[in-house]
Amino acid sequence: MMPRALRRLVHLVLFCPLSKGLQSRLPAIKVKYLLLAWLGILIASWVIYMQYASYSELCRGHVCHMVICDHYRRGIISGSSCKALCDQRTLTLQHCMSTSSTHQVYSGLWKERPVVIKCGIEDPVKTDGAPDSVLRQEMSLFDKPTRGTSMDEFKEMLHNFLKAKLGEQPSLSTLVDRVITLADVNKDGKVSLAEAKSIWALLQINEFLLMVALQEKEHTPKLLGFCGDLYVTERVGHSSLYRLEVPHYLQALIPEALSSSLNHWLAPAWPRRARITIGLLEFVEEVFHGSYGSFLICDASPHHVGYNSKYDCKMANLRNVASEAVVRGFLRGRRCETNADCTYGRDCTATCDRLVKQCNTEVVQPNLAKVCVLLQDFLLFGAPSDLRGDLEKQLRTCVTLSGLASQMEVHHSLVLNNLKTLLWKKISNTQYS
Repeated sequence: MMPRALRRLVHLVLFCPLSKGLQSRLPAIKVKYLLLAWLGILIASWVIYMQYASYSELCRGHVCHMVICDHYRRGIISGSSCKALCDQRTLTLQHCMSTSSTHQVYSGLWKERPVVIKCGIEDPVKTDGAPDSVLRQEMSLFDKPTRGTSMDEFKEMLHNFLKAKLGEQPSLSTLVDRVITLADVNKDGKVSLAEAKSIWALLQINEFLLMVALQEKEHTPKLLGFCGDLYVTERVGHSSLYRLEVPHYLQALIPEALSSSLNHWLAPAWPRRARITIGLLEFVEEVFHGSYGSFLICDASPHHVGYNSKYDCKMANLRNVASEAVVRGFLRGRRCETNADCTYGRDCTATCDRLVKQCNTEVVQPNLAKVCVLLQDFLLFGAPSDLRGDLEKQLRTCVTLSGLASQMEVHHSLVLNNLKTLLWKKISNTQYS
């Protein structure tokens, strides 16, 4: 039982400060707060349910692990990460970061080193859900090359494939040699059938192909290993320009202005954002007329651009970067009614020739203009007052750039270099440079 003196104290604290009128309304107030509490519980329960449903639909790393290790133990596939994943268990999947059920992304550890593990699996809607049906679907990934294919024939396969993906480039033979070296896991100077099947399956993944082609570039995550069509990359400390990402099922409830304000508040200091921006502009340079042709950013989202602990830009997701040859091939001869019918990915859009009802092959908005749209939000808030006017002017010029061939060379280079110079002058000779 509560001591009498304590009961009196509680009564005094709870009721004495209240007026008689308020005390008479107390039951109604209690009901109001009870309803609010129940509403809070319902909303919290709905959020938890949606989070669980989203996780169970998107996160299927256990299926990836089962399929890859089954193929490895049967000798169908090979790779530099297979033993660590399937035998030694020193490569482990930890936190799910997937945004698609068919493209699994996990943070993990490989011998205590933080890594990102990526793996493609068949859409569960297209299978009957049983593990053996997933295995059957995955088998078709590793059907090439067939037994009896010679090394010369395999090299020719690779050359033709890369030519189709990247266009006719003078350095394609160098890239073929790089792929062969990567496939030769045991470094015996030969490529086994399992090694060939694995590298061929991996090359069908756009992001993997780009990582191999751009592996010497500073702003591309390093490829650390693979097993079958599972591959391991270095972990980017911050996998998005912004720290707060509102789940899709909450976007209708949370105002965009609120999430934007929170992201501005959580963002790094302006000089660090300037350093990240310089790296992003350097990436745009790297993919424009590189050794293996030009590449187009077909989804310029802040969620695909990351940075490390030193605030160096690293592209966290290359799945939406496509070679110009692939985009042109997609658009060439495509029937259309409006410009929207001439879109590759999310925003690589060309114009529709309405007279012949066919798409033109030149993308209207170039990489630099798309990146500058991102930078208008990321870079302008908190900018130094003596720089803000010039920065706004440069970004306005940048976002209006056209992707037409007549503008692509000198004009783009001039705008990009002006932006970099403006930012670099402000942060050079400081702790942020």
